Amino acid sequence: MKENVFKGLIAAAGAAVGVYFRELIFPVVVLLIVMIFDYVTGMADAWAAGELSSRTGLRGIVKKLCYLIAVAVAVVADFIIQTAAAKTGVELGNFYAFGLLVTVWLILNECISILENLSKLGVPLPGFLMKVLEKLKTTTEAEGDKK
Repeated sequence: MKENVFKGLIAAAGAAVGVYFRELIFPVVVLLIVMIFDYVTGMADAWAAGELSSRTGLRGIVKKLCYLIAVAVAVVADFIIQTAAAKTGVELGNFYAFGLLVTVWLILNECISILENLSKLGVPLPGFLMKVLEKLKTTTEAEGDKK
């Protein structure tokens, strides 16, 4: 019984967050997926290089959790801007510029890392793919600097 109540509360909280941050849900889910792929390919690279250790794995997990904290901080900044604007009579609607920029930048960063890991494992990759991702990452950084 208690387990069902707990699961129901978690589902309700997830749904509430999803409704409130609906513009960010898809990018955050994509970020979670690419973080998992990066972790797996990074661990495979460490294993292939004979450098796999529990310390390496734990460091990777902590790094990924810090990425999520960075997204949360950006979302808080967006929320503060929305709240301050509303107090002055300016309605920004769903303003998630910083949360979105940080999330997209991290997704691109993770994709670059995945390609680097795959390359180290000997997977043949088209050269243009890394260049495109690097350009997107640079463009995202430049867009963030404008804000």
